[in-house]
Amino acid sequence: MVARRLAFAPVVLLAVTFSVFALGAASPFDPVRQYAGDAAFNASKENLDQIRANFDVDRPFVAQWWSWLTHAVTGDLGASRSMRMPVGDVIGERLGWTVLLVSVAFVVTVMLGVLLGVLAARRAGGVLDRCVTGAMYTLEAAPVFWLALGAVWLCALRFRWLPAGGLTDTSASVVTAGQVGTHLVLPAAVLAISQLPWFVLFVRQSLLAALAEDHVIGARGRGLRERTVLLGHALRSALLPFLTLLGSRVPELITGALLVETVFSWPGVAAATVQAAMAVDFPLMTGLTVLATVAVLLGNLAADVLYGLADPRVALDG
Repeated sequence: MVARRLAFAPVVLLAVTFSVFALGAASPFDPVRQYAGDAAFNASKENLDQIRANFDVDRPFVAQWWSWLTHAVTGDLGASRSMRMPVGDVIGERLGWTVLLVSVAFVVTVMLGVLLGVLAARRAGGVLDRCVTGAMYTLEAAPVFWLALGAVWLCALRFRWLPAGGLTDTSASVVTAGQVGTHLVLPAAVLAISQLPWFVLFVRQSLLAALAEDHVIGARGRGLRERTVLLGHALRSALLPFLTLLGSRVPELITGALLVETVFSWPGVAAATVQAAMAVDFPLMTGLTVLATVAVLLGNLAADVLYGLADPRVALDG
C-alpha cells in the first residue's frame, strides 16, 4: 500500500503541474498586462512582447511546463512576479507560519472531535447527543469565512478579548512567542471549529457501530464497567476507520487555511496563494500548488501507515 502511494506520487505531481500550466494558458487573464498595471495601456506592443519573452510566456504552454519542470527538479521554482523574489524564498518565509497554524488547529480538532464524539455516542438519542449533533450539523453548514468574520467581530471588536489579526501587535518591533501565541488563538480556533463537525460525527457514527459488534457485546456480558467497554473495547475499534479520515481531511485543512489566513492577515503560504491568484502570478501559484499537492499526498501516506500499524492485517508493503 505504501509502495503504491510512493510510486503513484510522481505521476500525480506531473499531472497537477501540467494542469496548472494548461489552465494558465486557457485563462483570459494576461500576466504581462497584470504585471504592468496601468502602464500596459500606454506601452507599445514591442515592449509588451519583450516582457512576455522575459517571463517566458510567449511559447506554447507545453514548452513552458517542460522548461519549468527541468528547473524544478534542481530546486529552482522560478521567480514570483508579484513579490519580486524567488518562489522558493516566498515558500520558505511563510511555510513555518502555516504549519504552526494548521498543526495547532489539527490537534485541537482531533482532541475535541474524539471527546465530543464519545460523549454523544455514550448516550445516543439523549439530550447531550442531540445538542452535540445539532451543533455539528449547524457548523458544517457554516462557511469558514463566515465563522472567521464572526469571530473577529465577537472576540476582537465587540469584547476585545483577542487581536483581530496579524502576527504581532502593530507597535511591536520584534516577534515574540507571547505575541504570536496571542494572535494564533483566534485563527487556529476558527480553523479547528470549521473542521470539527466531520470528526465529531464520524467518531460518533463509528463508535455506535462498534458498540454493536460481538466482542463489545461480549464484554458487556462479562459484566465489565460501561466505561471500560466504551473506552477499552468499542473506541479502539472505532478509531481504526478514523485514521483514514485524518489523511482525507488535509485538503479541507488547506482550503480552510486559505480563507482563515486571508481574514486574519496571517502571513502563511495560504495567504500567498490568494495574493498570487489576484496578481495572476503563475510561477508562485504553480509552486504553491505543488506544495499543497505534496501535503495531500503525505497526509494520505501517513493515514495508510497509521492504519497499517494499528491493524496488522493491513499490509503496508503490498
